[in-house]
Amino acid sequence: MIVDKIKKREPSPKQIKNKVDIPIGKWVKCDKCKEILYKEDVRNNNNICPNCGGYFRMHINKRLETIIDEGTYKKFDLNIETTNPLELEDYPKKIKQLREKTGLEEAVACGTGKINGENVVICIMDSAFLMGSMGIVVGEKITYAIEKAIELKYPLIIFCVSGGARMQEGIISLMQMAKTTSAISKLNKAGGLYISVLTDPTYGGVTASFASIADIVLAEPGAMIGFAGKRVIEQTIGESLPDGFQTAEFLLEHGFIDKIVNREDLKDTLYKLIQYHKFK
Repeated sequence: MIVDKIKKREPSPKQIKNKVDIPIGKWVKCDKCKEILYKEDVRNNNNICPNCGGYFRMHINKRLETIIDEGTYKKFDLNIETTNPLELEDYPKKIKQLREKTGLEEAVACGTGKINGENVVICIMDSAFLMGSMGIVVGEKITYAIEKAIELKYPLIIFCVSGGARMQEGIISLMQMAKTTSAISKLNKAGGLYISVLTDPTYGGVTASFASIADIVLAEPGAMIGFAGKRVIEQTIGESLPDGFQTAEFLLEHGFIDKIVNREDLKDTLYKLIQYHKFK
């Protein structure tokens, strides 16, 4: 039969020799231009796509590396454990898994450091940890950082990225909005400088609290910023919304933010703003 005459082709030695071995986890796809990129190239380019300039999200450690002077960051030593107020069965397991996967304790890291020699209190949120959601620990860490900024008379800088309040902690997560906002009010009365940097995405209770009430509100190019998503808003108000109405560029045009700053310029921009607004 004809089937018996069909033989499986064996790869030639040349084909085997030229085979490309692509290590798992070494490549990433840019959501903007759809290009497949080598992760190390993206990392070395400030987590920016070298092909189209699209921004990737940044790990806390990488953000510290690009903003804070080397060797000057000192994390606040807060022994606060994430609780489970709603007694959800899977929540503690999820937290444990995220800690192992990301190397982070929670969705925010806070401490002191220097920017071109200037002392600051800095908080950096990370979307890799439950989408940067604000639960009890996140709210407490940020509030503590604000209080330390008042005590030390250091400028406060918060890099925001969040999906909003943490639903796994119920109404207690919503209370963090009031707590952080109240702390910022005390910082204002003390004459302190607060700069928030909105990165992609900044939504929900974080936008509705400390992220939006800074003395100076900066944003990265293309960052999505808002309270609720476009579909939810359209269903609520019964009207269509303009394209891109929650982008940093649209919000700058309408006065919600003060300036869009390219990632490579952020450190110098923050330094200049601190120089202009030093504590007296």
